[in-house]
Amino acid sequence: MANILNIKTSISGEHSVSSKLSQVVIDRLLEKEPFSKVVVRNLATEPIPHMELEHFSAFNVSDAEKTDAQKELSRFSDQAIREIQDADIIVIGVPFYNFSIPSTLKSWIDHISIAGKTFSYADGHVKGLLKNKKVYLNFAVGGIYDNGIVDNMEMYLRTFFGFIGISDVEVFKTEGTMLPGLKDENMLLATGEIEAAIA
Repeated sequence: MANILNIKTSISGEHSVSSKLSQVVIDRLLEKEPFSKVVVRNLATEPIPHMELEHFSAFNVSDAEKTDAQKELSRFSDQAIREIQDADIIVIGVPFYNFSIPSTLKSWIDHISIAGKTFSYADGHVKGLLKNKKVYLNFAVGGIYDNGIVDNMEMYLRTFFGFIGISDVEVFKTEGTMLPGLKDENMLLATGEIEAAIA
């Protein structure tokens, strides 16, 4: 039995290719461990506020010393951190928006990157505090790019998760989702890769 956190970021709802890829991953995981629990965090329908100075200032106050206003400012961060701390597996759908990840996913990253909770500088070196977790990244890209931009997006997310202590990151990817001649074919290929990898 595993605790699975499903992070959705696409604005496309039920038509989202990245969410469909994530669901294939989750279905395979549930076949292996049918009593696992799935928690869904939809950042498209319930976005976390983008980082502002008042949020950052509240994060730097210990929980015991926070005012009511600071507790409210930290509420989104506290919930997101609890969810990722409780999760054994994190499954994230990542659409490709204007050569980058969705801004809502970046906001989620900003709100879980909290010293003393997900990473530490306590011994003078960066130490990730989240251990024994696995991340599945499911990329959906509308076009076909050969300039490395999609690889850069993957490297950014791998680097971030490594920073907070999660080095076990597996990536699935489908491109050409806006190209009728490639969309279905590439989705089938990606689905096959998932089914082979999570056997």
